[in-house]
Amino acid sequence: MTTTTVALKAIDDVKNFVNTVLLFDFDIDLVSGRYAIDAKSIMGIFSLDLSKPIELRAHTDDAEGLFAAIDKYIVK
Repeated sequence: MTTTTVALKAIDDVKNFVNTVLLFDFDIDLVSGRYAIDAKSIMGIFSLDLSKPIELRAHTDDAEGLFAAIDKYIVK
């Protein structure tokens, strides 16, 4: 598993983020507090508090392609 932190500030950010992560065939979760949701679920993402950065957990050892594709959402 590989982790990073992402920020999704606007509705368009969420839509574009979901469309991007759908291209990867491994599981990707977003974790906020005690809640963990499927990062490929637009409704799940909207159930989270998007005012704060969210932990992303990619269930793969090779997340380099994913991180490159979502680079603009990664908190640095």
